[in-house]
Amino acid sequence: METLINGLHHVTAIAGKPQTNVDFYAGILGLRFIKKTVNFDAPDVYHLYYGDENGSPGSIMTFFPFGHIQRGRRGNGQMSYTAFSVPENSLGFWMERLKTFNITPEKPQQRFNEEFIRFDDNDGLGIELVATSNDTRPAWVSGSIPQEHAIRGFYTVALQEISGDRTIDLLTNQMQHRLVAEEGNRMRFEAGLGGAGAFVDIIGNPEEKRGLQGAGTVHHVAFGTNSDDTLLAIREILAEKGFDVTPLIDRQYFHSIYFREPGGILFEVATNPPGFTTDESKEALGTALKLPEWYEAKRDLIEQHLEPLEIRLL
Repeated sequence: METLINGLHHVTAIAGKPQTNVDFYAGILGLRFIKKTVNFDAPDVYHLYYGDENGSPGSIMTFFPFGHIQRGRRGNGQMSYTAFSVPENSLGFWMERLKTFNITPEKPQQRFNEEFIRFDDNDGLGIELVATSNDTRPAWVSGSIPQEHAIRGFYTVALQEISGDRTIDLLTNQMQHRLVAEEGNRMRFEAGLGGAGAFVDIIGNPEEKRGLQGAGTVHHVAFGTNSDDTLLAIREILAEKGFDVTPLIDRQYFHSIYFREPGGILFEVATNPPGFTTDESKEALGTALKLPEWYEAKRDLIEQHLEPLEIRLL
């Protein structure tokens, strides 16, 4: 069978102040700031992208920073935690680093024979760092974070559900995921070649309140596919199963479809190409405000409504 889903592509979340967001993800976590553009549906709001050196699928964290916006609430029907991969024996470094920025992570925990730490960003978004020796992806190195401790990309995402049965059916029967581990009320699935960046965890917790969207919550999670052909193939499979899936949408750096999984979380499937060097060189990624062609005529007005951003490597 042809591979239609090969792992995570990106996670998009809602944030508050843009500069605070940049300081946290590019400054404290040391991700590369790879694209500065706007929300295509609300061009007075930035769309900020972070990732590895190239903005590779499986490393891309993006945000809509709305400025003054009420915080959301973590709960069922949401992606509750985004976990990044760091090298083995790196958690001590990260605990000390986070504390220097007045971020207090929880004590290291064990799960599926892996060690991880958990903390929130400035808006309350749940982040985990998982220590592993099995992730060979190169890291982007910036600021005072050494190569041997730098983030590699995503490890897994956690989908919090009242009951995960129908979501499990979607992942395994339509989206080519395989069950690889189970512990308590958490089940782990993987796609493609598996490993870091291809995991999805489902947590069933019927007693938990339903989440509310706002700052510090995930807007959607995107899965990667190889081409427009594979994107249309997975779209046909989903439509045949009754999912209300959008037509193919051009997002400038990838093409996408969107639909809601049975628990209410917004899923996207996005093509791996064309990537982020379509309008900037690899060396210049993230240095200029990039707009889709239909907004270029309004560039001056758009720029007036967007606060200037500074990349401060910490």
